[in-house]
Amino acid sequence: MSSLASLQVLLVDDNQHMRAITSAVLQSAGIRKVREAADGVAALEMLREHPADLVIVDFNMFPLDGVEFTRLVRNSPDSANPYLPIIMMTGHSEKSRVYEARDAGVTEFVVKPITAKAILDRIQAVIFRPRPFVKTDGYFGPDRRRVQSAEYKGEKRRATDRPHDI
Repeated sequence: MSSLASLQVLLVDDNQHMRAITSAVLQSAGIRKVREAADGVAALEMLREHPADLVIVDFNMFPLDGVEFTRLVRNSPDSANPYLPIIMMTGHSEKSRVYEARDAGVTEFVVKPITAKAILDRIQAVIFRPRPFVKTDGYFGPDRRRVQSAEYKGEKRRATDRPHDI
């Protein structure tokens, strides 16, 4: 995991103990450049001053939660990097929360209590298996399709779905 040493990670969680645990996991994987923020507002300010390669953000925070933070990173005209990989972590894994995070543009999702394996698997996913970004009237973020179905017979609307001779 020493190949992760050059990663610059922004860790955003309002719980200082959770930041300490997550930071320790990142440090044990060889990630040495970890900045921390206690809420989404502080995180946005940090991103403007210090670019990051990856953000790990909590879902539930005040005054700016992880979902709204993600929407701002993806859609704000003054966003430092709308393509920034964002891993959402939360203790609330209800389907509605997962969909809300996904629809805001989160790249990956991990449920608390976190494990080193879960965090590192998500980091590897965003680095080694990045998904293309999609822009529509109502969404900008990583392609939400995880699986391409060979049986799908509907209209192919994306450029990557069409034959190249069109």
